[in-house]
Amino acid sequence: MPKVLVSDSIDPVGIEILSQVAHVDLKTGLSEAELIEIIPEYDALMIRSGTQVTEAVIEASKPLKIIGRAGVGVDNVNVPAATRKGIVVVNSPEGNTIAAAEHALAMMMTVSRYIPDANQSTKAGEWNRKAFIGSEVYKKTLGVVGLGKIGAHVASVARAMGMKLMAYDPFISAERADQLGCRLVELDQLFSEADYITLHVPKTPETANLINDETIAKMKPTTRLINCSRGGVIDEAALARAIEEGRLAGAALDVYDSEPLEADSPLRKLGKNVILTPHLGASTAEAQVNVAVDVAEQIRDVLLGLPARSAVNIPGLHPSVLEKMRPYLELAETLGNVLSQLTGGRINQLTVRMQGELAQSNSQAMVIASLKGLLSQALRERVNYVNASIEAKERGIRVIETRDESISDYSGGSLYLSATGERGEHSVAGALLGDNEVFITHLGDFPINVPPNKYMLFTRHRDMPGIIGKIGSLLGSFNVNIASMQVGRKIVRGEAVMVLSLDDPLPDGVLTEIVKIDGIRDAYTVKL
Repeated sequence: MPKVLVSDSIDPVGIEILSQVAHVDLKTGLSEAELIEIIPEYDALMIRSGTQVTEAVIEASKPLKIIGRAGVGVDNVNVPAATRKGIVVVNSPEGNTIAAAEHALAMMMTVSRYIPDANQSTKAGEWNRKAFIGSEVYKKTLGVVGLGKIGAHVASVARAMGMKLMAYDPFISAERADQLGCRLVELDQLFSEADYITLHVPKTPETANLINDETIAKMKPTTRLINCSRGGVIDEAALARAIEEGRLAGAALDVYDSEPLEADSPLRKLGKNVILTPHLGASTAEAQVNVAVDVAEQIRDVLLGLPARSAVNIPGLHPSVLEKMRPYLELAETLGNVLSQLTGGRINQLTVRMQGELAQSNSQAMVIASLKGLLSQALRERVNYVNASIEAKERGIRVIETRDESISDYSGGSLYLSATGERGEHSVAGALLGDNEVFITHLGDFPINVPPNKYMLFTRHRDMPGIIGKIGSLLGSFNVNIASMQVGRKIVRGEAVMVLSLDDPLPDGVLTEIVKIDGIRDAYTVKL
């Protein structure tokens, strides 16, 4: 039974989901050394923000297949190291969207009305209303930096509150911004015109210290800054100086460059104009349940051999793409697996051709799935959607991608794979038929119509009377039961192929006897 380590506190519902398919150990507060010592025992690791999954931890792992971060950011996971080792890294990009957006909005209102200081003053027995004259957000301009799911929700609520919206996001179309009521502008313009600026960006080399002395100088002295995204996108010393000197009206921060916030941080010394919370963006009961369920389900799926829907290190597999293409990825992986066994030995080249309607889909995802199937016989559990391309490149497999929308034999399109290896060139094609069921539709140039089976026998033979009966009799003599049989041919008495689905694996030596039958050119066994 697989083993899962949960090294940070998560909602119990996540533990329940994992327990359906694995033995789960909850061990929190582990040091790096302690984690390195025990990680070789586990097939999966589930964390939040507390655990640091370093390269040393990843290198110490052995059967580890997946690291699940119950939240959005994966800053505490060495993703490149995990990718090199073929470990899937998943997060929950939408589980805490509402919680984070609401916290940003609450911080904006709080820093506008000095609520914490007013609360403390009132509880102390004071009634000093003049000390807490705030500012309305109505008709003020909100500058949203990053119009992803969280930024978009903040914008929608702010618009309903009567705020004017402007946004900077180089990856968002003008149409999408227009739907949200946002005016897309360059960053300098946003800094100079906005009354409130809310940040919703990851920490990257491009966004590190995005807010600094230079950019703050472009802002109005009445501007208030909100950051509930990632620490490190604000130069905290520069921000503290600007507020202390009156060059900014205020700031509300939930995340910091170093967490917990250092005791000597200059931000701690500022008064009512600065609101600080301890990384509470996702800290709602609802969000904790959502992210725990989301990530636990993905870990469960990976342990069951299914793809994860929100892997951060699988190229070309955005969750929306994955959900739509899941049956086609299964088709590609199955065809790749069949092809590898037909080709045999070392494979030099793989051609992936998407045909008909499928030609309009994500080719990168289909190539990855095809490579995973192609390498599965040689690498077994070592190959997955993360490292399939890396493993193929290291083995010198050249990959050719093509599209042909003119081939429209099947609704939804079809997939053609061809590989060149030690047995020469072989090809196989397939499609989704019925209720999205995988079918092999061509073996080489020969049309067939066969659903994949655990044990299969493929033959190439001369179309002649009695040959099917001879194979059936031979298999019967070895107590091998035939589940189904399909023959494909192009002309009568010419070349033909046959596919037998078997209930049992072929005993040793049977394949050699089959090839001895008059008219049989080649015979191959396939196990899926």
